[in-house]
Amino acid sequence: MHKETVRWGVLATGGIASSFTTDLLAMRESDGAEVVAVASRTTAGAKAFAERFGIPRAYGGWAELAADEDVDVVYVAGPHSAHRAAAALCLEAGRNVLCEKAFTLNSRQARELVAVARRHDRFLMEAMWMYCNPVVRRLAELVRDGAIGEVRTVHADFGLAGPFGPEHRLRDPALGGGALLDLGVYPVSFAHLLLGEPDRVRADALLSPEGVDLNTGMLLGWDAGATALLSCSLTADTPMTAAVTGTRGRIELGRGFFHPDRFVLHRAGAEPEEFTAGVDSRHSLQYEAAEVMRCLRAGEKESPLVPLEGSLAVMRTLDAVRDRIGVRYPADEEE
Repeated sequence: MHKETVRWGVLATGGIASSFTTDLLAMRESDGAEVVAVASRTTAGAKAFAERFGIPRAYGGWAELAADEDVDVVYVAGPHSAHRAAAALCLEAGRNVLCEKAFTLNSRQARELVAVARRHDRFLMEAMWMYCNPVVRRLAELVRDGAIGEVRTVHADFGLAGPFGPEHRLRDPALGGGALLDLGVYPVSFAHLLLGEPDRVRADALLSPEGVDLNTGMLLGWDAGATALLSCSLTADTPMTAAVTGTRGRIELGRGFFHPDRFVLHRAGAEPEEFTAGVDSRHSLQYEAAEVMRCLRAGEKESPLVPLEGSLAVMRTLDAVRDRIGVRYPADEEE
């Protein structure tokens, strides 16, 4: 039996919006995904995107997309600085929302966004595709089941060599620039997935002349005795790997740990075990799309894989890191 069609709207037309739309279109027959509308800040931009992907409606403004009652869920794919306003606009108009990460610029905005979703009884999920990946889900299940004993350390890094010039959005504080929200959100979210919110946060960073972080190291601590050593960079091509070590073994993820197709479990006295799940790592965004559609069809207002309380906790940790390294955004000054 064909699954009930879920009609998507796409808000923004950048690189991640293109990748997500590509994956959605590939899911039309198998999962009942349909992309029916796109919005950009300009009509020309929206029309060009619509023509590229065969999308029937193109809007030169967010409000028109939010008001489109033929849209079941809107994928918010703009810069971090636009997430709260764009997602709230859609939620208030009755649309369900999948919002890119980092969820917002700070935890205050994240709380406000969750409150809007709950007030309007709409579905809201942060687009943390890593959490929806079957390989990552299997890893987390093994850790929860005690396969490696009590977790003691988590390591994860994400760095790009750049260079990113002063005019780039990643150098603009008003747009939530810096390594932390774009890249560091992955290592931090990985640690949260396995250990929850940390009890202590330490950090150090190299800042740009504009005041955003270019290279950041984080040490998170939990009262139970675990630590996480995490890093992100806009100045160095780091390994982009991750590992979690417990009292009886460890699990290692290779390069591109945030969209893996396999991991290796090491336990004392046993041969290494490789786990795969038939994952196509080139199209991993489909797993978060499938989870959104599953939730909508089931009438759920949030995903158990990417719960809102978890997204709020990650934003609190990112706030704490920024506090330690001295990075502030203009939005932090708003009441």
